[in-house]
Amino acid sequence: MKSIISYITEILKGVWTLLTGMKVTAKYFFTPWKHVTQQYPENRLTLKIADRFRGEVIMPHNENNEHKCTGCGICEINCPNGSIEIITKTLMTDEGKKKRAIDQHIYHLGMCTFCNLCVKACPTGAIVMGQKFEHAVWDRSKLTKVLNQPGSKIMEGVKD
Repeated sequence: MKSIISYITEILKGVWTLLTGMKVTAKYFFTPWKHVTQQYPENRLTLKIADRFRGEVIMPHNENNEHKCTGCGICEINCPNGSIEIITKTLMTDEGKKKRAIDQHIYHLGMCTFCNLCVKACPTGAIVMGQKFEHAVWDRSKLTKVLNQPGSKIMEGVKD
């Protein structure tokens, strides 16, 4: 008799936990006017993405095509899987001194884990995480991007 009562008790506990878990689903099932999901891709223009979202690494440029990257290579060193590659060049200043500048700041999006370590390590704040998230392509070579724009130069006042 004792085993039958414990068996029925276990069944009732199981049903109760099932109903507790289904409470959220039932709430949205019986109130369909409260939208929970976003209707992507139809709502691309009104889509709200959180500021903390990590979509891709970008290098912002101002209206004069200037950036803050000094080519120090700290972001390249801190990247855990080598998705950043910096090619530098040497320039001569007006005083006759040599100065390092970036030739190409290459970003391999297909290798990136979006860990944000490169952005946190950048001493000048030259790179940031962007909001773009649609990166589906047929050819993997299109996932390799050059972050600095052609003809861009470093902003005045940015220290090496």
